[in-house]
Amino acid sequence: MGIGNFTISILQPDEAELLSKVADGVFDKPVRPDLVGEFLEDPRHHLAVALRDGKVVGFASAVHYVHPDKPSELWINEIGVAPPCQSQGVGKELMRALLRHGKLLGCSEAWVLADEDNSRARQFYKSLGGSESPAVMYSFDISKGS
Repeated sequence: MGIGNFTISILQPDEAELLSKVADGVFDKPVRPDLVGEFLEDPRHHLAVALRDGKVVGFASAVHYVHPDKPSELWINEIGVAPPCQSQGVGKELMRALLRHGKLLGCSEAWVLADEDNSRARQFYKSLGGSESPAVMYSFDISKGS
């Protein structure tokens, strides 16, 4: 799908090479080819990308997961847009692409977490029709033992 001078798409496993050209500030760390392959080969992992002139200038990642007692859901993990491309609608189109994709997968709901003090992210998700749910997140550093 095209938006202005950007193209938005959900990457397929055979499109991994697109992640070899990524603008600065899109991902937190350099993209690792071994992890790109693992991510894209997993049918429950999904990556929407924004491309401009053959370079990835934005992404949104999600995991489609199933439950034994309710319909599947789409957890939107992360979104990133290169600073020069921010505030141009790229993030919204990436999110919309993931939401459409989740619907095609049969997901009944999509959700994303935002830090309570991140008013920019909270406003962004509200602008897409998201509603806040009270929640408390706990994280565990399992790399240090049990």
